[in-house]
Parts: sequence; structure tokens; C-alpha cells
Amino acid sequence: MMLGNMITKVRKDKNITKVYVARNTGINIGHLSHIEKGERTPSHKALKKICKALDVPYQPLMYTYDKEITDDHKRYKWSNHICCTKIPAFENFEGLIDCPSTIPTASMAIKIKDDAMAPVLPKDSYAFLEFNTPLDTKDIGLFIYNGEFYVRYFIIRKDKLVLRAENKDYPEIDLDENMDFTIVGKIYPMPKS
Repeated sequence: MMLGNMITKVRKDKNITKVYVARNTGINIGHLSHIEKGERTPSHKALKKICKALDVPYQPLMYTYDKEITDDHKRYKWSNHICCTKIPAFENFEGLIDCPSTIPTASMAIKIKDDAMAPVLPKDSYAFLEFNTPLDTKDIGLFIYNGEFYVRYFIIRKDKLVLRAENKDYPEIDLDENMDFTIVGKIYPMPKS
């Protein structure tokens, strides 16, 4: 499970031991080991305690709760590209829109600011973002690369990763798993009526 891997990554990145987490959460160290290996899923209450012990916000890790890891995710080292210590910041809040029942995992709606993904995602249309989810090849995602946000197809090739626009006027962005980029989440177009 993705959640266990993310807990392990955060814990190791912060140089925190399992003993410390167990002591500060009241969770048995054996159970914690099963959680980190993905063999058990913590309750929401236990996850909140783990996040508090790791000093990270609960919600970003919560988004990884029921996600599975594929071989492609492991190959492109997805855990290095998911952000679980930050949350989205809004400059403008335009209001609330209906979330289609066909996209039950949507975290928020975003407005498309350019025509890079037209006609799939036309400029000024809304798309739905599922925060902190690993992407498979040809999924549309929201990315941060070199400090800029991009909505692009995520292409997994044998030797590199590519961010590709639907509009051929926009160049492909070549990445590799060691580059500094962030997968903010998966994008779903507004369903057609």
C-alpha cells in the first residue's frame, strides 16, 4: 500500500525511529512495522497519531490511504515526487462547484489557465484534482517542475518520464526519476453532459 511506504519515507527523511513513533502514538512497534510494509492499514485515528508523531499534516497522507503501488510507480520512484508535508494554497477562491459522482476521489476543482491540454481540457474549463495519487502512463496530472505548474499527460518510458501536452504547439518536458519535480495529483476532465 502506498500509505505505508509514505509513512516509512517521511519517518526516514526526518530521522525518526519506529521506537519513537510507537512510544508517541501508543501503537505497538510490531503493528507499526506491518503498517509501514503495507500489510495492515491504520485506522484514521491511528493515522492521525502517526502524523502528529512525524510532525506532518494528516490530510496529505490521508489522500494516499487506499492507493496501491504498481511496478511502474516503484520504477519511477513515485515516493520521491509526492508531497506529503505541504497543502495547496489558493490565491483566489472562486466558490464551490458540483463534484460529479463519477469522480468520487476528487479533492478540489482547478481552472485550466492555458490551452496546452485542449481540446481535452479547454482553457478556462474546470478539471478535478485527486491530490497525492501516483500516476500511470497516459494519466493526466498536475505537476510542479522548475517552480511552475503544468497540467500534462504523464508518460512512462523505459528510459525517462515525459510530460506531454495534448496541444502539439507545446513541447514535451523530459524528466527522469532523479529530477526535482512534484506530482500534485491526478486530473480528471469535467464529464461531458
